[in-house]
Amino acid sequence: MSGTEPKARSTAWQTAFTTLQEAEPPFIPAGAHVMTVVIEYPPGDPGAPPHRHSGPAFGYVLEGEMLLEVEGRPERAVRAGEAFWEPGGDVIHYQDGNNRDDVPLRFTVTMLCEPGQPMLTLVDEAELARREHLRATRPAGHPSKPHVEER
Repeated sequence: MSGTEPKARSTAWQTAFTTLQEAEPPFIPAGAHVMTVVIEYPPGDPGAPPHRHSGPAFGYVLEGEMLLEVEGRPERAVRAGEAFWEPGGDVIHYQDGNNRDDVPLRFTVTMLCEPGQPMLTLVDEAELARREHLRATRPAGHPSKPHVEER
């Protein structure tokens, strides 16, 4: 080789990706802007109070385990290496806390935000009470802080 020959192009890109989730969000706000954030909670942290996002949000747990609860869906643990999404809009996001008291939680979220609206709006107690009927059934005696599963 004289050093002037073109390098062979790798074909690794053809198998380099893995689909983690596919979703059909109910809407994307007109003129949406996209924001990607990393959120980190220490062990046992309950996370953000109940809130909503102005548009859909797509996330991935980098380390630890999140307790995720979105209005109308049962709470569930999302572990490192798993993806999640929520529709945003009028839907309340009840929990995103660290489900473990022995390791930190770190996750990334990409949100499609409505222009001129905050990406996160807290929900007050009065609204939570009015919408209680939309919340999925929770285990009896459910603690106010995230449940830590026995390992």
